[in-house]
Amino acid sequence: MAIARALVHEPDWLLADEPTGNLDTETGKMIFTLLQEMNRKKGCGVILITHDLGLAEKSDCFIDREDGETVNNNDC
Repeated sequence: MAIARALVHEPDWLLADEPTGNLDTETGKMIFTLLQEMNRKKGCGVILITHDLGLAEKSDCFIDREDGETVNNNDC
C-alpha cells in the first residue's frame, strides 16, 4: 500500500528503502519492474536502498558501500 501511495502523484523522485525486503520473490520482481517503468516512462528518479546485491546489479547504476567506504560504483 505504501508503494501505491508514493506513486499515485507521479513524483519527480522516489526514495525506496528496501522496497522488496519483506516480499516473496515474484512480488519483489514486480515491484522492481514497476520502479524501472516509473523511471523510464515517467522520468521519475529512483534511489533504491537495498541489501540485495542481485537487485542492485539489475539497476542502471549502483553504488556499493562497505564499512563506510565505496567499494564499487558500477561506473556511475
